Amino acid sequence: MARRSFDVIDVVEILQHWHAGRSKSQVAASVGVDRSTVAKYVARAEAEGLAPGGEALSRSVWAERVAGWFPELVDAKARSLTFPEINRLHDQIVLLLEEVTVTTAWQRLRDEHGLQAGLTSFRRYVQLEGLGRGLAERVTVLRPPVEPASEAQIDYGFLGKWLDPATDRVRRVWAFVMVLSCSRHMFVRPVLTLDAVSWVDAHVRAFEFFGGVCARLVPDNLRTGVDRPDLYDPKINRAYAEMAEHYGCLVDPARAGRPKDKPRVERPMPYVRDSFWRGRSWDSEEHMQTAAVEWCVRVAGRRHHRGLDGAAPLVVFDAVEGPALRPLAHHHFEIARWTTAKVAADCHISVSGALYSIPWRHVGRQVDVRVTALRVEVFHNTELIKTHRRIARGRATDPADYPPEKIAFFSRTPQWCRHQAAEAGPNVKVVVDELLATNTLHNLRAAQGVVGLAAKHGAARLDAACRRAIECGDPSYRTVRGILRAGTEHADQSAAPAPQAPAHLHGPDRLFNPDEEATA
Repeated sequence: MARRSFDVIDVVEILQHWHAGRSKSQVAASVGVDRSTVAKYVARAEAEGLAPGGEALSRSVWAERVAGWFPELVDAKARSLTFPEINRLHDQIVLLLEEVTVTTAWQRLRDEHGLQAGLTSFRRYVQLEGLGRGLAERVTVLRPPVEPASEAQIDYGFLGKWLDPATDRVRRVWAFVMVLSCSRHMFVRPVLTLDAVSWVDAHVRAFEFFGGVCARLVPDNLRTGVDRPDLYDPKINRAYAEMAEHYGCLVDPARAGRPKDKPRVERPMPYVRDSFWRGRSWDSEEHMQTAAVEWCVRVAGRRHHRGLDGAAPLVVFDAVEGPALRPLAHHHFEIARWTTAKVAADCHISVSGALYSIPWRHVGRQVDVRVTALRVEVFHNTELIKTHRRIARGRATDPADYPPEKIAFFSRTPQWCRHQAAEAGPNVKVVVDELLATNTLHNLRAAQGVVGLAAKHGAARLDAACRRAIECGDPSYRTVRGILRAGTEHADQSAAPAPQAPAHLHGPDRLFNPDEEATA
């Protein structure tokens, strides 16, 4: 007969049978142990003067006597054959279990210290001594009933690989799953990407599927939803936080590495893979998502759920939880993606392959960017500093984002110069028109300079100076500026002496009649 471990209750049962008048052989056959084992325990009772057929003793009295006769049955350490062997390494065990697992600690003690005990005995010793995680960490606490519409648990689960017929590529497919904790009604959405936009979009689809919103969302600590996991103060992704604010619900992430915080979404994952995914073929991602919604209603929603005492989740949802959900907002939620960018020296940031201008005062700063389907909004310290219409590629530039002195050349176009010249006077307009008549881009700065002289010398003086420059046959910026500096814009040109040839020149007559000079 195989060796059997006895405790106080087993021995009490043997002695009660014997004291009632049954023989040792009959007790051994009834209890299923060897006769010699029965004799060993009965011998102690006989030594105390007890005999079959005597005064009946209660079970508690027998238990008290057995505990005194056989203390090794009460103390598990005393009856363990390997306890002394393991206990000699107690200090080393304590230090090891602060750094490694129980299995690794046993392996090291066996290899490095000659421990002659099996892993099972070692685990029992650790448990009895209260070392490592102990019993308390392994205890499962049953959750109290959840109020209708008070909580939804959310997670991603890997479904499998799928050959995309459109691209002939093998893709990994994940399932976004939201389970209402009260009714166990679930929403499943297969996805190919795990970014923040897909995460928020799946929430919006789930709310529309259920026709309402729960008060609290319990997601996993995924980076798509939670930027910084923390037990007391988790930092929620800004796009996810916007969605929660829009629908008026609280995001309460589960603790990192604690799947028991959301068991009602963890447990159905194998069921989703087996019932919905495996053994089926799909034409596209949209085909999967449409089929998943139908499966949630026709299959998962109608199954008999053990946690609901056999009731179907869809029945409980329709009767209890659905009417208690918060209604959806009147306007549709605009899904946004948040990112960060640094403002370059050219006053632009790069977002999704396109460039957007930012006011020049923010050059060198890190800014937050909110990207929607139609707009790009830029924030600095929660303050909105710029909004652009979203473009697929290229550059979206607002000239007002540059310093005025840096953008002057580009903002003062030829059209602007002509308009300003016309307001300054007719002669100014003639000079500017002549400058811009040919090689406009090359002469643009000169035209801007002529118009700019009005701010310093006044429009009347500028118009007179331009008239004088036209009369002199040199309507250039340099000539106009020289006239204004000399103050000769109102001088009479007819009274001016004829220009004389410089002394080192012979004059025009000698230049074109060299024979006359030779005769002289």
